[in-house]
Amino acid sequence: MTDTTKNVAFIGIGKMGLPMSQLVAKAGYTVSAFDQSAARLNEAREQGIAVASSPADAVSGRPLIITSLPDDTALRAVMLGPTGLIGVMAPKAILIETSTVSAEASAEVDAAAQARGIAYLRAPVSGNASIVHTGALSCFVSGPVDAFETAKPLFASFTRAQTYLGAGEEARYAKLAVNLMIAVSAAMMAESLALARKGGIGWQDILNVLDESAVASPMVKYKTAPLRARDFVSSFSCKQMAKDLDLILGAGHAVGVPLQLAAQVRETYGSLVAQGDGETDFIATVKHLERLSGLDEPKLGEPKL
Repeated sequence: MTDTTKNVAFIGIGKMGLPMSQLVAKAGYTVSAFDQSAARLNEAREQGIAVASSPADAVSGRPLIITSLPDDTALRAVMLGPTGLIGVMAPKAILIETSTVSAEASAEVDAAAQARGIAYLRAPVSGNASIVHTGALSCFVSGPVDAFETAKPLFASFTRAQTYLGAGEEARYAKLAVNLMIAVSAAMMAESLALARKGGIGWQDILNVLDESAVASPMVKYKTAPLRARDFVSSFSCKQMAKDLDLILGAGHAVGVPLQLAAQVRETYGSLVAQGDGETDFIATVKHLERLSGLDEPKLGEPKL
């Protein structure tokens, strides 16, 4: 007999959603997925994920729904209004929303979910598309604690760690706080590397210095590896970081926190997008500072500038 408590709908199977849905299926859940992109649906089929004919068909009667959506606009369009999915979800279903969105949009979804008797868990994931398939994502969770306890085995199928933070929008603020530090760190690394090169230090040498210094955080070491090869292929793009910084600044304005560094770094990412680097990895801040400093592309084996 099929265990209906292991039936999961997955809405949004992009760079993050598809590998997450595969991990969920591998853990023994029966997954029904949907995405607006026909290419994504075809890729899901090729990977053995069952594809629904519509979003409503995907969530119909299923007790567990996971969504991975790009932004506030998509979240509202998919979830709310007369054709929104909350209106067709089963009462007492658990909705797990994994995107990086604003607390305001998230609160609108919560109100609609509560009106339908649906437990809404805000569960933004931390990590990127290059590691999601390994199960190494972590997530921050807020919402009804009993729903979180029920969904723990499902969370464990696609994340390595889950931090429960409260009953409201706490998880949204946690994700924005983490991404703020990542964005500012990328800008800080760019200035440090440009200064070192102008001081005559070779490219590989300064990366070694950072790796062996007191500032060698996981974030720094995560980015020195691709920088050694000047690899700017996107794991999380400049355009995505600009979008997240807009959310961060909006959150700061809403609660009265002056985010001066975030505002400055947002303009850096705006410049990168305007210069055609929008789809480049967010560590392209390095290239931006090199341009501003009059530095040429370093020779990868060079010991000196």
